[in-house]
Amino acid sequence: MGVFVFLPLVLPLTALPIAKLAEQHLHPRGSTRLLTLLAAVLGLCSTLCLGLLMVVGTAQLPGNPLPDGWSDPAVRAAVPGAEIAGSAAIPLLAAALTACAAALRRHLRVLARTHRALAGLPGGSGTAVLPDDEAYAYAVPGIPGRPGRPGRIAVSRGMLRSLDDDERRALFAHERAHLRCRHHRYLLAVRLASCVNPLLLPLRSAVAFSTERWADEEAARAVGDRRLTARAVGRAALIARPAPHPGLAHFAAPEPGPVPRRVAALLAPVPPARSWPPALTPAGLAALVAAAGTAASALSALNAAVALFVVLKAATPL
Repeated sequence: MGVFVFLPLVLPLTALPIAKLAEQHLHPRGSTRLLTLLAAVLGLCSTLCLGLLMVVGTAQLPGNPLPDGWSDPAVRAAVPGAEIAGSAAIPLLAAALTACAAALRRHLRVLARTHRALAGLPGGSGTAVLPDDEAYAYAVPGIPGRPGRPGRIAVSRGMLRSLDDDERRALFAHERAHLRCRHHRYLLAVRLASCVNPLLLPLRSAVAFSTERWADEEAARAVGDRRLTARAVGRAALIARPAPHPGLAHFAAPEPGPVPRRVAALLAPVPPARSWPPALTPAGLAALVAAAGTAASALSALNAAVALFVVLKAATPL
């Protein structure tokens, strides 16, 4: 294995440039898919890396349940600083898996609690109107395996009062796009990946923004007016307060950065429908660096896994 086993822990740094440049050079749909794929692969490789190091570290602990052959000197020689790295990997992997389990549990709990709260509220098909004078709107995805809990749009009475009829159409088109394109899956994937490796946190923020931009573009296409959609997003942001469930995709939050960028993008021409930036551009080079880093991370993790398997098989008696 050698030092290659450590590479998946630091190679997420190669994805940071494209996380910053993707929104400027890619359609938000392509940006969301590309960044989510990078985050998922890099997160899996980081998990595998910690798992391999944990095996090496656990084999050195007295009373461990692993076969005696796993503590063979050949196993320790396969990883530089095996005692230190292996011992450190045990709490790190435990913390990462605990954080992933907590994030997944919180996601499912928020969905279940939100669906219970929306049950019986007035509204059209797939919509729930909350009797709240505060302005907010958000999409509630359906619960897997529960046909009786389909995706819904939750909107407050205050938000509906603050928008005119055309702006309401843009709002509902935006939230329907979140549900139809299953943006919650992309958001959950990058959230879990960032729980494993904090270096992936910038990708989580980038995907959160790109899903909103994707929904904006779908809304603008549905209503046939980009300027109207931009006006709706801007007005909603001026009057909105944070949604009761911040983990769910919502129309416009009162944040100083993302909303002006979304409005500016809607006032600009429709972004080109491409999933990969031109090669001879800063974004293209950043995408190539990210792809190379992701491939190197996967190859390093696979090489380390195969090498450790061969060493353990040779050191463990039949």
